Amino acid sequence: METNYPKFTKEMKKTHTILFPDMLPIHFDLFQSIFEKEGYKVACLHNSSRKVVDEGLMHVHNDACYPALLVIGQFIDALKSGEYDVDHVALLMSQTGGGCRASNYINLIRKAIYDEYPSIPVVSLNFSGLEKDKDAGFKLKLKDYLRLIYCAFYGDILMNIYNQVLPYEVNVGDSKKLLTSLASKIKAQIGTRKLYKLKKNTKMIIDEFSKIKINKTDKIKVGIVGEIYVKYSPLANNHLEDFLHKEGCEVVVSALMDFIMYSCDATIWNHDTYKNKNKIAFIYKIFYKIMYRFQKKINKIITSHSDYEPFHDFERLKALSQELISEGVVMGEGWLIPAEMAALVEGGCNNIVTCQPFGCLPNHIVSKGMQRTIKKHYPKANIVAIDYDAGATQVNQENRIKLMLSNAKLESMDNK
Repeated sequence: METNYPKFTKEMKKTHTILFPDMLPIHFDLFQSIFEKEGYKVACLHNSSRKVVDEGLMHVHNDACYPALLVIGQFIDALKSGEYDVDHVALLMSQTGGGCRASNYINLIRKAIYDEYPSIPVVSLNFSGLEKDKDAGFKLKLKDYLRLIYCAFYGDILMNIYNQVLPYEVNVGDSKKLLTSLASKIKAQIGTRKLYKLKKNTKMIIDEFSKIKINKTDKIKVGIVGEIYVKYSPLANNHLEDFLHKEGCEVVVSALMDFIMYSCDATIWNHDTYKNKNKIAFIYKIFYKIMYRFQKKINKIITSHSDYEPFHDFERLKALSQELISEGVVMGEGWLIPAEMAALVEGGCNNIVTCQPFGCLPNHIVSKGMQRTIKKHYPKANIVAIDYDAGATQVNQENRIKLMLSNAKLESMDNK
């Protein structure tokens, strides 16, 4: 018998705080301001103690993937912390519409929460027509989705340039301070026309970061790829970026918009290949063209106004993938992961960490399973696959990464 889970009503907008799990700290900080602008009370969760993992283990079947375990554990740990009024709280989970965690596991969250907190609604945020009218009290307007798109691009720009400046800053802390300041400026533009001044804001970010005093020494570049949650989330990857920075590396992380465009492209490919009657594919085709045009515009601004590396051109990513794997591999991150690895090596970043969560079958196939093919095409590729799960130790993960960095240093010395 189907459980009658609680729904988020219109009245709850005024009385409830909506909690959502962190994944991309820069981006989600901007997204939170969009929800607040529409009158929602929201809080992005940053709790990251061992209790998060333990709560996930207690409430999720051990066949579920590690990201699902962490998200559910983070929700339950936050509810038990006493920081929130559990009678006036709702939870928010994004859904991508694919075949993995972000589509199917919202029901796992509802079941886990319902056992202890039967009055707390779990709300879906998606662009795929899932959960239609299931939570009538949570509705975003067209302008809000437009704001989300722009803020996703700004988050990508901030993340990209920040990672290129941080390892070389002369005065420790300057980059982080500026990042916080620039994010505040973008948040202040939400609700105004200034937010849509893409060229002006991109140049502003470039100009401000260019003022930071740097010492451009030789650094080992390390790219991070993998399942989207573990790749970006500090909770899931044991603060991988911080560790690499401490090891003296320059970190290269792909843009969130690459995954969004990949998701659109996958839907379009399925529609065109199987001739299904998915009406949303037509909308995705338009959306994809707009996103790709935005990306090209941003890349042009970055290359013409600075020496910073731009984003990977998405059409180039797609072309690279077709030399390695079928375009029809679209489950999970699909062909995007090998494409990102190829683009990194092609761009001079030979050292790559692939983040693989326990229970993520598609990621193991298109990431670890593609390493031999990647190395055959790109002999200089120095790839290490790191498994992330509840039983893996951070020391073991970091030691394996250090071994990869040792190989990178030897390669660098040989090239001098």
